Amino acid sequence: MATTQERPQPLTGPKLVVGTIVLSLATFMNVLDTSIANVSIPAIAGDLGVSSTQGTWVITSFAVANAISVPLTGWLTQRFGQVRLFVCSILLFTLASLLCGMASSIEMLIAFRILQGAVAGPMIPLSQTLLLSSYPVARAGLALAMWSITTLVAPVCGPLLGGWITDNMSWPWIFYINVPIGLLAAAITWAIYRTRETPTRRLPIDTIGLALLVIWVGAMQIMLDLGKELDWFASSQIVMLALVAVIGFIAFVIWELTDEHPVVDLRLFAGRNFWVGTLLISLGYGAFFGSIVLLPLWLQQWMGYTATWAGLVTAPVGILAIIVSPIVGANIARLDARKIVTFSFTVFALVMWMRSQFSTDSTPQAVLLPIFIQGLALATFFIPLVTITLSGLPPEKLPAASGLSNFARITAGAIGTSVSTTAWEHRAALHHAELSEHLTGGNEVFNQAMSSLSERGLSQMQSLSLVDRLVSQQAFTMSADDIFLASAILFLAMIPLVWLVRQVGPGKGSGGSAAAGGAH
Repeated sequence: MATTQERPQPLTGPKLVVGTIVLSLATFMNVLDTSIANVSIPAIAGDLGVSSTQGTWVITSFAVANAISVPLTGWLTQRFGQVRLFVCSILLFTLASLLCGMASSIEMLIAFRILQGAVAGPMIPLSQTLLLSSYPVARAGLALAMWSITTLVAPVCGPLLGGWITDNMSWPWIFYINVPIGLLAAAITWAIYRTRETPTRRLPIDTIGLALLVIWVGAMQIMLDLGKELDWFASSQIVMLALVAVIGFIAFVIWELTDEHPVVDLRLFAGRNFWVGTLLISLGYGAFFGSIVLLPLWLQQWMGYTATWAGLVTAPVGILAIIVSPIVGANIARLDARKIVTFSFTVFALVMWMRSQFSTDSTPQAVLLPIFIQGLALATFFIPLVTITLSGLPPEKLPAASGLSNFARITAGAIGTSVSTTAWEHRAALHHAELSEHLTGGNEVFNQAMSSLSERGLSQMQSLSLVDRLVSQQAFTMSADDIFLASAILFLAMIPLVWLVRQVGPGKGSGGSAAAGGAH
């Protein structure tokens, strides 16, 4: 096999339009499934006769299997070809979705979710790769815009759609809806792209590297999912998982850098744009994802919002993203990607600062405004960072690079969720203790409040319980503000890192989109 992959001709006309839609649809289905089950856990647990804690393994099992399979994309692509691998992933994902809906026990459901997560791994990196190869180099930014919209909107739609289906139909339908979408996407993708298959070669299976990957990623994901529940490193189980993850990771890195045919090409990190771009997209996505998990929790637990209303208030994040992303994509070739990322991080910092001003008196309008503005930050986040990360890579390296950067992003999202929710509870406990210090018999305001509640017929115990609830509400709100402020500082601190990358934009190759060059 030749070492240099020939650049296929870009698609045109209806094929380009349909190809873009169907690849985006497959991506949307995949990303949607990472969050759609979250709101259905109580219904699933109740129907299958298990606790909600056991039910959360429906989410954990998918995340672990998915995290392991994503970085394998490059190796699998060389072995089977981009198009065959992508179509097979869609069909197997569809089959796994059907089996998940038919599961009659929690053990069966978890097993099928592991299968679903494993086969879903190559779908997102390859949808990105195939989409870029469908467009001329100069219009690669527009292709990235179409791809990024699906990855931005799907996590928002997941809880809304999952909640509606669970309430109005039954939980198996959150999986059954994938069946017609998956079959349609696979059929159309094969019809359009089967003549554009990439060369393949028989590669030896790096069994040791694969085993080490499964061990350290599996241990890390389980640690992140169970950490808060088991009080983190106070638990010997979490300590053991952390040790396995660290030792496994070190062994994995050493083995992959010395093996002739590594299952994950870590040498990609030798490129400055790749490692800086991957770092930035991971840190930024981790902070963003942590905030979109924390905000609905605060609204529902302490501000009296229902799950539906919390979803509706957070949904406008997609409005500006959908409007602005195509504009950014169409002009990315003429602009300096570093300037766009700097703008994105600045807007993110502003949004997080606005959230850090939330109080227990904040209105829905006050909550909604920064969410709406955040759409602008998201529209200028993915496109330039993916352009930077994939710039200058040869076409045969693109699936591996896309898989590795997406693995880092997904892992950062899991870490961001664990860190933000754990820090939220720890900071809330600290604020609660500080606020409670002032609630003594010598505090005139406290005494007046207790007297007022007593006059309304509440017993002393009921009055103290109500006051404690109000203190907890303030404490968790102050804690959320602390985390949002820390996120704002993180985004500002990342801006100097942006300027470490080599310029990707005007005067740097045809159309200024080096990332596209790697895809063709």
